[in-house]
Amino acid sequence: MSLLALAFAGRPALARELVQFQDQRYYPGTIVIRTGQRSLYFVTAPGEAIRYQIAVGKAGKQWRGVKYVEELAVEPAWSPPAEVKRAQPNLPDVIAGGSPRNPMGARVIGLGPGGEYAIHGTNAPGTIGTAASFGCFRMHNPDVIDLYARVRMGTPVVVLP
Repeated sequence: MSLLALAFAGRPALARELVQFQDQRYYPGTIVIRTGQRSLYFVTAPGEAIRYQIAVGKAGKQWRGVKYVEELAVEPAWSPPAEVKRAQPNLPDVIAGGSPRNPMGARVIGLGPGGEYAIHGTNAPGTIGTAASFGCFRMHNPDVIDLYARVRMGTPVVVLP
């Protein structure tokens, strides 16, 4: 049994599991998101990854490409982007970090260049496994805390259909 498998032993399973990952294009430390599968993979070794179940962008809000981790934040405050504010005009200009109303959850892994999108926790766990966001990727809070501990600034994030 690998050390990673031992690390999961005794922990309640949420939306993550150690899986075989046969796509050899991606090196350990890379995040690969398969939007259609609603899955995020953190490549841990050749042929192995941790798979997390996620929420993805709504129809018309999904995207693909390569970004890099450019921000790491614990319980950040959130200011709704203009597009979100137009869709939900009653939102305040800022929601404090740690607030149960803050949609960023426990951690934010900001993607760039541009900072428009992020991988983050959620205060709406029922959305995991659905197409629910404006283009960000939502995770269960314990899962985003786990992923946050594994990534570094500059980690590549590959988003596939």
